[in-house]
Amino acid sequence: MIHEIDEALRLLLVEAGLEDSGVDLVFDAPTTEWSARRNAPTISVFLHGIREDAARRRTGTAEEHDDHGVVTGWRTPPRWFELTYLVTAWTNRPQDEHRLLSEVLRALVRSDVLPARLYTGSLAELGLTVEMEAAGPGVGGPSSSDVWSALGGELKAGIDLRVVAPLAGERTTAGPPVTEGLVMKAAPHLDGDDGGPGRRLRYDGAADPGTQGFAAPRDRQLPPGRRRRGSAAR
Repeated sequence: MIHEIDEALRLLLVEAGLEDSGVDLVFDAPTTEWSARRNAPTISVFLHGIREDAARRRTGTAEEHDDHGVVTGWRTPPRWFELTYLVTAWTNRPQDEHRLLSEVLRALVRSDVLPARLYTGSLAELGLTVEMEAAGPGVGGPSSSDVWSALGGELKAGIDLRVVAPLAGERTTAGPPVTEGLVMKAAPHLDGDDGGPGRRLRYDGAADPGTQGFAAPRDRQLPPGRRRRGSAAR
């Protein structure tokens, strides 16, 4: 899921025209060593925090069906995680950095959600809304000064970006539907004989079980003296 969010953010900034203007879009940590090797105008989108939104956690499972309505498996609910990025601009002049940051900020605040057209992989499969907040007040997590201190660099202007995205739940695959009758075998003999291969029970008059096999509901004749549940006695 994390790499899919990275790709969506990259595509969002590409749509803003940053790459067309010769700006590199990277996800590297803006350390002192990295900045010394940089030789082109660059936007760094650095992921430095991953935290679960526990208030959204749910339990249980949901059924998954194929085109014919047959259950193919069960999936647990997705879990939501908050990804925190530090977005910075790197050029040879502060004025150019501020101009780039302005363009990035304009692209990030156009919407409170990532556009669905940018979703790939599990994000596209789930079809859930991915929330996004740029330069907001933030709740918890390290401050920008703490991040820069950990990176070993000097404090500079940057955009704090928060993305809340779902991580797909675990899937359990269902076994194939029953298409054959029950096999009945005798109890093992004392001499060790297992009683043979057994006999397969089939429904009377069911030469072709159809697409649902013997699991399909059938109108079977009841033995004499028996009546269906709910019918009036005669």
